[in-house]
Amino acid sequence: MTQTASDTAPAGAPSGTPLLQLEGIRKRFGAVEVLRGVDLTLRSGQVTALVGDNGAGKSTLIKAVAGIYTIDDGRMLWEGRHVTVHNPKDAAALGIEVVYQDLALADNLDVVQNMFLGRERRRGLLLDEDSMEKSAGETLASLQVTTVRSVRQPVASLSGGQRQSVAVAKAVMWNSKLVILDEPTAALGVSQTRQVLDLVKRLGERGLAVLIVSHNLNDVFEVADRIAVLRLGEMVADVARGDVDSQSVVELMTTGRSDRLTADGPAPTSSAASREDA
Repeated sequence: MTQTASDTAPAGAPSGTPLLQLEGIRKRFGAVEVLRGVDLTLRSGQVTALVGDNGAGKSTLIKAVAGIYTIDDGRMLWEGRHVTVHNPKDAAALGIEVVYQDLALADNLDVVQNMFLGRERRRGLLLDEDSMEKSAGETLASLQVTTVRSVRQPVASLSGGQRQSVAVAKAVMWNSKLVILDEPTAALGVSQTRQVLDLVKRLGERGLAVLIVSHNLNDVFEVADRIAVLRLGEMVADVARGDVDSQSVVELMTTGRSDRLTADGPAPTSSAASREDA
């Protein structure tokens, strides 16, 4: 059972039907059950951080949402409707875009070509370069990405923070409603990390649902409205950022329970904690 210190949305977060609800998600690889009945709710205009130790199941969970893995049990509700995501194309059709840690950008292409890679616009037999360049520039401007000098700049010449910004802009171009970011600040310097964190905040302010996977708790506490903690394939906590501190999150990640929650909620009753008490 997931520990919930506060069931109310943070101030300013929209109410009503959640954008995405995961209920009892299970995934097995042979005899190994990687996800064990995971529940998670994501709302538009809200940034949720997904944290957990290595092997907790974070990558498997986001790949299940993205349609790379097919779930074995449980269900996914999108805007209140039960949906089945068979592949990444199904996920994209719903409005789910994922920015993986390797960014999947082509160094030999420029910013415009990367943002439209595989989705190029055509005018007759020719590529509609003017239309794509205009849309790429408008998307970057709407996200207040000012560090990229030109949309015709080769991606190979960009810094890590600039690359991450281009990858995020590429994700939000296609009428996306949920953007999943896998370790977006990994291996970035201080100034580049600041660019990316500001960009994550702006995504939430634009009304998108954001799920950010990160090992950096400083980043998590700066941008997240809610923090969801996975441990050994189980969701042991889903709490408002203000209800926890970094030490309690570490305790949840390592033991599945914490007595340090700042909210006046009940002690954790997760199955993981119960097994440890046995």
